Amino acid sequence: MTAAEALRAAIPRLRAAGVDDPPRDARLLLAHALDLPPDRLTLHLADEMSQPQAQTYEEALAARQARRPVAQILGRRLFWGLSFRVTPDTLDPRPETEALVAEATAHPFLKMLDLGTGTGCILLSCLASMPMARGTGTDLSPAALAVAADNAARLGLAARTRFQPADWFDGITGAFDLIVSNPPYIAEDEMAALAPELRHEPRMALTPGGDGLAAYRRIAQGAPARLMPGGRLLLEIGPTQGAAVAGLLAAQGLADIRILPDMDGRDRVVAAAKPGDTDSCGCA
Repeated sequence: MTAAEALRAAIPRLRAAGVDDPPRDARLLLAHALDLPPDRLTLHLADEMSQPQAQTYEEALAARQARRPVAQILGRRLFWGLSFRVTPDTLDPRPETEALVAEATAHPFLKMLDLGTGTGCILLSCLASMPMARGTGTDLSPAALAVAADNAARLGLAARTRFQPADWFDGITGAFDLIVSNPPYIAEDEMAALAPELRHEPRMALTPGGDGLAAYRRIAQGAPARLMPGGRLLLEIGPTQGAAVAGLLAAQGLADIRILPDMDGRDRVVAAAKPGDTDSCGCA
């Protein structure tokens, strides 16, 4: 069977499974099976597939039909132009989270804290864009921390990062001029309606239960003590949570609160700052 024939047979299978973009996913998985960059696949569609290649493709298609995320099948995801290792122990980095990285890197910083780091995609993307900065990533999951540390090593950023287990600010010392987080924010009553792919991602990274705001309450309470004067706090949110999260931050004395959109125009990031002299932020 040629690669083109395998591709033609795969697309209706994924469509029948309810996959959003069957041609795209079939091509990505075929490139993976052939060990090719996706942009080189067209040049090899006429090639005969070996038995191991065909077997790899069949296994990948079966996993996608079961709605396992493509990034987990491939073991990697591009984010902010960088390749991150992804496993079932981490959230799949999503394009909308790049809105947080864009805001974080719009101003200089030297000492960064990423709460609930997962793959490390936010922390490491920010550090890759800010060569003089250093950062700490925390997570409750030892497996996620191992993935993040591996990504740091793969990207040549291990010397500027450290990772530690922590429940939000518990055990965190020192002050930071940038604190970021993409915490679990899906309300418990919204979980049943989520896409099937999310069943394959760690539940504790998706929802804190209840109204979805528990993590924001913890972060709002702890952030003032860990921010330098003038330091920034950036939080990813669900599209309907902007006002509630902004209110939590204002109640803790944070200022300059803004709600920022993602590339689709939906509310995605709440930004705030600790009042005070900003001279030490990004320069000391």
